[in-house]
Amino acid sequence: ACTFPAASCRSRTFRGFELTTFTPTSTEETLSAVQWALAEGATLETVGHGSKRGIGRPLQTEHTLDLSKLTGVTLYEPAELVLSARAGTPLADIEKLLADNHQQLAFEPMDYAPLLGAEAGRGTIGGVLAANLSGPRRLKAGAARDHILGIHAVSGRGEAFKSGGRVVKNVTGYDLSKAMAGSWGTLAVVTDVTFKVLPVAETEATLAVRGLLDDRAVAAMALALGSSAEVSSAAHLPYPAVGRVAGGALGNEAATLLRVEGFGPSVAYRMGALKGLLKNAGRLDELAAELSRTVWREVRDCLPFAGSDKPLWRVSMAPSAGHEMAMALRMQTAVSAFYDWQGGLIWLQMEHGDPEAELVRALVKKHGGGHATLVRAAPALRAAIPVFQPQAPALAALSARLKEQFDPKNILNPGRLF
Repeated sequence: ACTFPAASCRSRTFRGFELTTFTPTSTEETLSAVQWALAEGATLETVGHGSKRGIGRPLQTEHTLDLSKLTGVTLYEPAELVLSARAGTPLADIEKLLADNHQQLAFEPMDYAPLLGAEAGRGTIGGVLAANLSGPRRLKAGAARDHILGIHAVSGRGEAFKSGGRVVKNVTGYDLSKAMAGSWGTLAVVTDVTFKVLPVAETEATLAVRGLLDDRAVAAMALALGSSAEVSSAAHLPYPAVGRVAGGALGNEAATLLRVEGFGPSVAYRMGALKGLLKNAGRLDELAAELSRTVWREVRDCLPFAGSDKPLWRVSMAPSAGHEMAMALRMQTAVSAFYDWQGGLIWLQMEHGDPEAELVRALVKKHGGGHATLVRAAPALRAAIPVFQPQAPALAALSARLKEQFDPKNILNPGRLF
């Protein structure tokens, strides 16, 4: 039976082993749970609502640290553009609170849940930082690591620490808040986060250039991003991905999407400039604000490839090379693709059910290098294939030293990354 005194816990027996789930409601209880696991030499899987549990190598930990009860916004000052919350707070709750005050997380974190067969809106604010989430506006606004101001966390050494604060210029020395971004819970258990928030644009519109092949689309996006139109997002949806967004509102003809945001008159002026710039590229359609928001939200969450169990890759590489890599891949296997971040983010769905990991990574390397992450695959495949891009020896050694400093006994999400 669970005898742990501080954190709420429940135990069950599986194949003769007693497995415990700790459900802390405070930083102190989280600290006690980690200290207990460290003393017992036991491993912990850290989860919020489990919306990203299917990403990474499958874990076989003895116990679970469930942060779903570690919730609540602890500070929100709209005038100061700052929000603090406990790590298990649902992202949907935070986005609603911000929307009620005409504010947002400008990096528009994606929701992986629909891709992984889970209910949308179940991600947590702690998971946003752990996975370093971002969306189509990354070109302009960056990712979670660019907006985090401070954290409270518990390391694998069983030590509570904090980094940063509640203002933008608050870090002297090494910024541990940014070190947690993209660590997938392998360095420390983050219990509280503070993010910078920004006002929502008054309106937006999207220019869709229709019928372009991938190479022409990449050239058009580069031209638009290099102009004075201040394009905040650029994506290309070839067939059949284009027919799977906004309930088919865009039809089945390839669409190269360019988003413009800001005050109404400014958006109208810049849309006019874009149309003049791209008047010879192809047919031009303008998506009004409501449809534009829907399309970009679905591009953000990769909804064209949701509702399937086929292997899915997320590839990041130079925008000028992504379409060449995708074309070379199509010559050797059946794959569906679409592009975000001006062509620098390529989503690849492998249609025959084989991830073709060696082929994908070889082609990424051949076309200038980048990062290929296997976002969706069966557990057996994720156990056998490196899910995250293998690191170069020097970087792997640095990662190992960082892990040694934060979690020397390897008790937190062991093996999830590498």
